[in-house]
Amino acid sequence: MTETARRGLPASGTSADTDPTLTDLPLFPRERIWGFWQHSSVNVGLAIATWAFLQGAAVAYYVGLAQAIATIIIGYGLSVLAVALAPCMPSVKYGIEQFVGLRSTFGEIGARVVMVAVSTVLAAAWSAVLAIMFGHGIVIVANQVFGVELSQTGAAASVLALVAIVVSALILVRGPVSVETVCRILAPMLMAVLVGIIIIVCTDNTWAELMALAPLGGVSEDGHLSFMLAVELSIAGGFAWWPNLGNLARLTKTSRAAFWPNWVGVFGASVVAAVVGAIAALSLQIEEPTQWFIPLAGVVIGLVALVIVCFANITAILSQGYASMVALKGGGGRLFRAAAWPWLVAAILGPAAVLVFFPAAVYDNYGRFLSWGAIVLAPLCAVQIVDYFILRRRRLSVRDLFLPAAESAYGYWRGVNYVAFAAVAAGAATYSLLLNPVSYEPSAAFRYTTASVPAFLVAGLAHYLLTRLIVQRMGMGGYPGR
Repeated sequence: MTETARRGLPASGTSADTDPTLTDLPLFPRERIWGFWQHSSVNVGLAIATWAFLQGAAVAYYVGLAQAIATIIIGYGLSVLAVALAPCMPSVKYGIEQFVGLRSTFGEIGARVVMVAVSTVLAAAWSAVLAIMFGHGIVIVANQVFGVELSQTGAAASVLALVAIVVSALILVRGPVSVETVCRILAPMLMAVLVGIIIIVCTDNTWAELMALAPLGGVSEDGHLSFMLAVELSIAGGFAWWPNLGNLARLTKTSRAAFWPNWVGVFGASVVAAVVGAIAALSLQIEEPTQWFIPLAGVVIGLVALVIVCFANITAILSQGYASMVALKGGGGRLFRAAAWPWLVAAILGPAAVLVFFPAAVYDNYGRFLSWGAIVLAPLCAVQIVDYFILRRRRLSVRDLFLPAAESAYGYWRGVNYVAFAAVAAGAATYSLLLNPVSYEPSAAFRYTTASVPAFLVAGLAHYLLTRLIVQRMGMGGYPGR
């Protein structure tokens, strides 16, 4: 029997139809395509987009440079450790798509709900943010090169953002190898841009001058609260990687190649890029990243750097788009499982193509956008870590992951584990009590706890206790004995 027939794939069509990396079935070791450096280059390309610069500028709104560096390192360190463990480790160990792996925690139907709510919605929103940034940057390039006066908030920027979505879609239909190729080309260029910005800013300013720069939002009367808000932004920024990393780690050949590149790219490159973003924002007192490069480096070099960074946004769209589309194919039900890869590309990037025509609603609410992600992702990550590492002792039954709920050890209540959802809800409620995700108004306790960390801890503890007291006693979930 051929590999295609064994996997139940169509015998003809595009390469995406027969490529095992584009299905939700477990990958054999020989089918993994990335080693340490390939995965690292993809992560670096994913991390150093203008969203990392925007992250630095968002932090710089609250604090000066010294505290910005500290909050970015602390925040990303905590959350990247969590997302590097879950969903990356179960995905690489078993070669499973990350939302397929979640069936062991939430049940088959429950995992599908999580997939639609988290992966597809956030992927569309983040793709729109990146595409809008691309449009802003290319408008600046066009204004400088052609002497026109296009607006960064006008129709031209939205149309250019749509172009970024279309280009990303054309690359994605070719599969993950094309994603790696694009990231490998752009990653060294992005590192050169980062180094260049650091050299220019440090040449024009002494370190003492940089440290004395005031936050973009002005000096706060409550410096400690501003510091904690900046820490929370960075923690939320790290958790925002959760929907993407498991399916990227699934393509790696070893656990080492799955875990450590997250520290090279998602932590290391993101921290450097965010710190550079904070330095640029503070030194220029400009919050919009695409407006930095020409004032910093002059017209010619600035335009070249801006073009590189704009196209880096496309690499980020590619990486998260691939992860989301594999999830959709595996967990979206019969309709998506039978759909050709180009239709899945349209399902993910189609909503983003609409959102780019509403830039203010998407782009101008970055902090709140991160907060709405973290309110779900921090508890979700905690539940997965507790379930896989503590309750299951890092063991899954791959066969049960693919059986119907009625036959699977992970069937729970007709395919839904309400206990896991209750734990996530407890974490989300904790987050909301500490930091209002709508008004971004912190409570008194937030000054000492942040919002994401307590939400993470409450959700993890709730899942452990409820699983022990209810699920295991009812013989559900396929958990090992005590």
